[in-house]
Amino acid sequence: MEVRSIYKYARISPFKAREVTREIQGLPVSAALDLLAFTPKKAAFLINKTLKSAIANAENNANLKPDGLVVKEAVVGEGPTFKRIMARARGSASRILKRTSHIRIVLTDEIKVETRETRKAKRKTEEKAAKKAGGTTGAEGPATEEKKPKAKKAPKKSKK
Repeated sequence: MEVRSIYKYARISPFKAREVTREIQGLPVSAALDLLAFTPKKAAFLINKTLKSAIANAENNANLKPDGLVVKEAVVGEGPTFKRIMARARGSASRILKRTSHIRIVLTDEIKVETRETRKAKRKTEEKAAKKAGGTTGAEGPATEEKKPKAKKAPKKSKK
């Protein structure tokens, strides 16, 4: 079963918050809470708050144990932007954009989500298998292909 929590209009840029949410995706809830507790960023505090809310939703609304929950999805969307102005030289003004974001966290107990480490190990084994089976590939093409001689171009006619 999936449980979600949304923090709307968080006063942080989505770009800065996505950096933290990428780290917790696919982790068990306990590991995600530990990681957020020791991350020295403002976004970590806001995401921690949202994650705790999702855990409370799982316990109270869906009767799930927090031990078996995994962060299935941690998404940061763009919220409305406050436009402000700052005085500049010679009577002009420049615009300041104060960005907001919507943080959505989805927890699940049904499926095992791949962590970064398992994906990395899987990619390495695939690369090793490809090296053993294929040989060299790349800009020069497969190793089994023969090189064909290039056809000579006819000289250009000059205009007078």
